[in-house]
Amino acid sequence: MSDIITASELGSESAAEQPPTLLDVRYQMGGPPGRPAYAAGHIPGAVYVDLETELAGPAGAAGRHPLPDLSVFAAAMRQAGVTAGRDVVVYDGGQGWAAARAWWLLRWAGHTRVRVLDGGLAAWTAAGGPLTTEEPPVAPGDFTPAPGALELLDADGAAALARRGVLLDARAAERYRGEVEPIDRIAGHIPGALSAPTTENVTADGTFRPAAELADRFARLGAKEGVEVGVYCGSGVSAAQEVLALAVAGVPAALYVGSWSEWSSDGTRPVATGPQPG
Repeated sequence: MSDIITASELGSESAAEQPPTLLDVRYQMGGPPGRPAYAAGHIPGAVYVDLETELAGPAGAAGRHPLPDLSVFAAAMRQAGVTAGRDVVVYDGGQGWAAARAWWLLRWAGHTRVRVLDGGLAAWTAAGGPLTTEEPPVAPGDFTPAPGALELLDADGAAALARRGVLLDARAAERYRGEVEPIDRIAGHIPGALSAPTTENVTADGTFRPAAELADRFARLGAKEGVEVGVYCGSGVSAAQEVLALAVAGVPAALYVGSWSEWSSDGTRPVATGPQPG
């Protein structure tokens, strides 16, 4: 099964006898919550999931979007109708970051049939897909997390991987170089990490580049089959999109969920600046 699904494919599958469980994970960093946008119009059958409270734990020393408490996550998924034997499709407003976070969490927690709507809600409406303001009736799901299906990095693991494999920094290049830091304590990057902004994974319309193009892009960074690869960003959200892009390219990768927000919170950890890994 592919890790992404097109709008036309979703339209066809939604009309099937057993359509996929559909999760709306719209989120904008620093912006308004996604629920009002969901209430104003969403894909028919979609259930809203809140990234800040259901796909992440409280911000703190472990980062701005650490892993959620498993009991909270499990309850949210069951309330949204997620079951182990039924396909799940997640989407956001089009950036792909929040949807990829939901995809990664479900996959990490053991659900094997999860896909992201390529291009998100924008792709759905561009293809003529309808929207509704009606919230669907939801039969409670039975999903029980079994963590560990995808590789997870902590700070020490990310530092070690940067030395023995390839650690990609998914943030904007200027943040990697340490020229600006709009959110976290200090600017720069984890020593040894390579700059690989998520913006280069998608085309102008927000859909992923073809698998061959993505594979070529990551291969030029040394991220290819047989090499240990990890990804981090500011808080573990946009990096999930890069892990998804790597999956589309056929390259498995670990996610450092704490990311720069955790790394930079500890003044004893080294920081590199400039365009080179350091």
